[in-house]
Amino acid sequence: MPLISISLRRGTTPEYRRLVSEALHESMVEVLKIPRDDQFHVFHEVTDDNFVMQPVVFGIPRSRRTLFIQLSFNERSAEEKAELFRAIVDNLRLTAGVPAEDVMLMAVETARENWWAAGRVVDPATGYDARMTDVPGVSLPDVRGDSGR
Repeated sequence: MPLISISLRRGTTPEYRRLVSEALHESMVEVLKIPRDDQFHVFHEVTDDNFVMQPVVFGIPRSRRTLFIQLSFNERSAEEKAELFRAIVDNLRLTAGVPAEDVMLMAVETARENWWAAGRVVDPATGYDARMTDVPGVSLPDVRGDSGR
């Protein structure tokens, strides 16, 4: 049940925010293998005086369209997070026209037991949503009974 918070300057259109959300969600589904209906995105549009950032960060100019994106989910490997960050940057560029230099990402990992929502069933063997079939670091038994042949 990942939660994504997106902070950006006021003045974007609902269509732009929808495209940003679509790009983020597609990345989460592709890389983290979350269920398609597991989408929780909150947009925080703020005034210019509440969005404080230097115009050049790490030697790279940033625009007024810069997004601060906070991703909250269960612990993942460094490799998975790097792959997710790459997918997000690529998908934001392709889907919403956001250049890489205007994307700031931060992952916040929490213990699995810190999430709750009515109807969510957690597999006690993995600690993840029971609908997930590709759980990081867990080999699930072959349920076909033919050992994959």
